[in-house]
Amino acid sequence: MGQADDTKQKPHKRETKRPLVLVTVMLAMFMGAIEGTIISTAMPAIVGELGGFTLYSWVFSAYLLMNAVTVLIYGKLSDLFGRKPILTFGIIIFLIGSILCGMAETMEMLILFRFIQGFGAGAVAPIATTIVGDIYTKEERAKIQGYLSSVWGISAITGPALGGLLVEYVSWHYVFWINIPLGILAIAGLWLFLHENVEKKKHKIDYPGAILLTVAISSLMIVLVEAGTNWAWTSFNTIGLTGISIVAFFLFIFQEQRAEEPMMPFNIWRERSIFIANMTSLTTGVMLIGISSFLPAFVQGVMERSPIVAGFTLTSMSIGWPIAAAVAGRLLLNIGYRTTSLIGGASLILGSIMFVTLTPEAGPLWAAAGSFLVGVGMGLTSTAFIVSIQSTVAWQQRGIATAANMFMRNLGNTVGAALLGGILNSSIISFMKKNGGDGQDLSIDTTNVLLKETERMKLPLELKEILQNALTNALHSVYLVVLVFAVVSMLFILFLPKNEKTAD
Repeated sequence: MGQADDTKQKPHKRETKRPLVLVTVMLAMFMGAIEGTIISTAMPAIVGELGGFTLYSWVFSAYLLMNAVTVLIYGKLSDLFGRKPILTFGIIIFLIGSILCGMAETMEMLILFRFIQGFGAGAVAPIATTIVGDIYTKEERAKIQGYLSSVWGISAITGPALGGLLVEYVSWHYVFWINIPLGILAIAGLWLFLHENVEKKKHKIDYPGAILLTVAISSLMIVLVEAGTNWAWTSFNTIGLTGISIVAFFLFIFQEQRAEEPMMPFNIWRERSIFIANMTSLTTGVMLIGISSFLPAFVQGVMERSPIVAGFTLTSMSIGWPIAAAVAGRLLLNIGYRTTSLIGGASLILGSIMFVTLTPEAGPLWAAAGSFLVGVGMGLTSTAFIVSIQSTVAWQQRGIATAANMFMRNLGNTVGAALLGGILNSSIISFMKKNGGDGQDLSIDTTNVLLKETERMKLPLELKEILQNALTNALHSVYLVVLVFAVVSMLFILFLPKNEKTAD
């Protein structure tokens, strides 16, 4: 149905060299994926030099915000003008942002440049994934998507190590500049090896839709990042931006229904398999951020293990994900999308149960096993969803359909960070009020001491026990919510069409 093999469509033009395009796409995805893991390791050194600890979370949020805002827009533009020019544009903006980030002299400058970097990054993952959907057949896509998933696993393992080496032996600036050769190679590979056959016609770009979508998502994400921490939930800022987000979202829906070439064609959501894939990606996005954000704090602060051991408990998820994604390629062809997704959903629930039953005595191996099972669940479901979506729609909608699925997971990450962070903070406060010891002045910030070994060793035994119990109790509440989202994900998967072994 949609340009499964470019070479068959235009024998009179240069042929697309599929293996080399795949390498190029994996290189571009690695550049975007490693950015998320490498900066986490460098952030203490960056804050140490630039100051501005209160703005710490905005370094991540600025990138995530622009990435989420632009992902749908790039997906649609790639359907209108072709994958190659739009992905090239995204990589160039990403590289400009990376160069500027490495030159930042204040925290405010770094956050501004991270916005630019995120603006470009929104093009990378969805269009790279869509290119694979274009040049490989339905039967081949499942295996190839497994290769793409392995990029995330490799970046999760190499990113923190590479970041640590650069910070220790060179400078944190190179954490951003390492992207430059990767980006240049990716652009060169695209223009040398990928040859598209895009229909030349005048398009009507849905500018009002793009603006309304940007306003709606930006307002919502700012509320999710700031409310409950820097702003009260009932403050003017929170209520005002929430109102703007809701109004912009309804205007966006109205605009899309009347636009000639809408930014988000809602007809693709009418396909049951696409709707369920997107809703499940939202719920698994919440799970993902809940585990990756808070597990290291538990391993370091309560189990009193080193940052390396804490990193290992998360790395096991990054090992399970690509292994499962590779296996999913065979399963999709043998047992179909629905059964493969059901096995993934069951793995997500099992992993979540292991986190709910996690105790300080269980040790990091228990935490790592839970992470591995969640990684397996993510690998099976995400691969099944992407292949299913790309097989359901034509070339003209494959970019936006792929981008919509990634957008839902990004949204899940952001909602999850705010929701689960709020649960964590309120649980710690509640526990400390009930078990505050001998009138000690305890706050959420007091738990920071647990994460520094030298400071933790100085704590009186009674106070250390109170803080560790508070963190244990709070994380138990968080992982109960993660389990609820795993069950909801499974319920969504049960509604996938039973007869969809292979889609047309």
